[in-house]
Amino acid sequence: MKRGSLIIVSGPSGAGKSALVGRALAAIQNLEFSVSYTTRPPRRNERDGVEYFFVDRREFEARIAAGDLLEWAEVHGNCYGTSRRFVDGRLERGTDVILDIDVQGADIIRRERPEAVGVFVMPPSFEVLRERLTRRSLDDADVIRMRLERACGEISRYHEYDYLIVNDGLEAAIRDLEAIILSTRCRMSAMTGPARSIMQTFGGTHAEDP
Repeated sequence: MKRGSLIIVSGPSGAGKSALVGRALAAIQNLEFSVSYTTRPPRRNERDGVEYFFVDRREFEARIAAGDLLEWAEVHGNCYGTSRRFVDGRLERGTDVILDIDVQGADIIRRERPEAVGVFVMPPSFEVLRERLTRRSLDDADVIRMRLERACGEISRYHEYDYLIVNDGLEAAIRDLEAIILSTRCRMSAMTGPARSIMQTFGGTHAEDP
């Protein structure tokens, strides 16, 4: 069976990662979102088990101790982590898994899973990012300031990823992400199993020309 691809989407808060990932999930079959665990409280309209699994710090730390998390990080005083069991289970049955995680968490996963495909989403400018964070009215002024300060460091690491999407227009950025996801399904590393099966019909990997 063809193993699924692991796709990491990172970028500063407000770059549009969630919107891009949501549209890709709606458009592409055999693609699942890895729901992370977090200790932060849910924002309005967020549902447990959909956007995140909302847990307290005690449960989160127990999952760390048990080795249940593929990666975890503390961001703005809240912890976020990726379920190892969920990711590996989907990949083994051939489903592509997409992660929406920060740069710190992405770095951990890419060290442990070097085959993962990294996509960095960048806003067109600092001014646009500030406007987006202010307009969405999810955080107070102090939190927005912290997010902008953190964004300066995150942006500087864009070159560590395999692909870069500049989200200057949502529809164009969505098309870019969908193209990247679909292209991962034809990588040599993803197609080794099917290729070997086909080669067997030609007499094995050393089949001679007729």
